[in-house]
Amino acid sequence: MLDRVRAAPGRLLDAAAYLDDFWPRFQRVGDEPFWKLERAQHFREPDVASWNAMIAGDWERSLVLVEEMRPGIASASGPELRRVRVVEQPVTPYLQWEMQILRIRAETGERIRVLPAKSVAHLEGSGTELPEVVVLGSLTMYEVLYDSTGTLSGARRIDDPELLGSCRAELSQLYRQGEELLSYFDREIAPLPPPKPGA
Repeated sequence: MLDRVRAAPGRLLDAAAYLDDFWPRFQRVGDEPFWKLERAQHFREPDVASWNAMIAGDWERSLVLVEEMRPGIASASGPELRRVRVVEQPVTPYLQWEMQILRIRAETGERIRVLPAKSVAHLEGSGTELPEVVVLGSLTMYEVLYDSTGTLSGARRIDDPELLGSCRAELSQLYRQGEELLSYFDREIAPLPPPKPGA
């Protein structure tokens, strides 16, 4: 069902409207899990100092800034987040950077599993990648949208309960198939040399 998200009717929201719509609903999720599927291998995070350092080629500074994010990540509250991160090989500079943050998230209790891209190939016909999806329990679902540079541009809110339920079930299945983030990180990410953005 995740492959049907892009064609499903939804309410289009720009980036500011998406966040305004998201947070009140996030607070109402209660005891249900909050699901996130990340498929793209490159995003822009110009508001994050560590990302800017990585892009500038200062990997050591980037890692220091990532570690400075730990207290804020550890103190975050809200519903249980279960994240499925799809990874292609070789990993992109962005993904190598993001994995540093995901490692902290996993160490502070977030449930994150990693899936190789081949594990979702059966859901990706005609070369179309799965969408970036956020599911707030049984309340609502968002297809998160990015522009051609990988910068957040908004989202589509999808309220179809049947599609939402089917996507939750599919995400749960993908999550069960995935590898725990920390074991993946130690094996595949930790040994890598510093990334070379733009190379």
